[in-house]
Amino acid sequence: MSRKDIVFFVLTGFFIANAIIGEMIGGKLIQIGIFTMSIGIIPWPVVFLTTDLINEYFGKDGVRKITFLTVGLIIYSFIVLYAGMSVGSAPFSPVSSEQFNAVFGQSMWIIVGSITAFLLSQLIDVFVFWMVRKRTGHKLIWLRATGSTVVSQLIDTFVVSGIAFFLPGKLSLAEYLNVAFTGYVFKFIIALAVTPLIYAGHAAVHRFLGESESEKLIEQASKATIGKE
Repeated sequence: MSRKDIVFFVLTGFFIANAIIGEMIGGKLIQIGIFTMSIGIIPWPVVFLTTDLINEYFGKDGVRKITFLTVGLIIYSFIVLYAGMSVGSAPFSPVSSEQFNAVFGQSMWIIVGSITAFLLSQLIDVFVFWMVRKRTGHKLIWLRATGSTVVSQLIDTFVVSGIAFFLPGKLSLAEYLNVAFTGYVFKFIIALAVTPLIYAGHAAVHRFLGESESEKLIEQASKATIGKE
């Protein structure tokens, strides 16, 4: 396996794992100060970071393929969970059926909302990333990485909260707007906070591949993406 393939598989692994974890735990709402959000926010900075790195080194097609694969795996994960919920627990099980179902028995609205929001936000992230990349070239890594995350997460936050909590009547309009807005502000802050990690990720890939091979990969991704437009 080449070093390029290792980079791709490592980034893909972290992307898929954190996306699925985020979906599995997303039904729990927490409050930190004025911010109300899903506990699923915990793994999403890793998704932001890996999305940007895959964009940079493997182009639009790389992110899209991984996104559709991840959506399929998220759906599969929910199917397995529902299958597990249909089987009763043993009398001596440390986790009862009620406890298991309470944690993993997210409503269909939450599932539909989370999958729809994830797919939309990733496709928008790719679009914004390469729109900025086309205009700035190799410069301003922070702008295309952070900018694409900020825009995509605006869509993600309002869509998932709207479908999962507002449409089925679990939250009033005012509560929905509060949850969505404060959750987005928190994600915005995180997107800014992880900006140094984007540069650290670039540096790590440069060291692992070697500068010439790293730059070659970036150029190939750019030609493959921008050249098609």
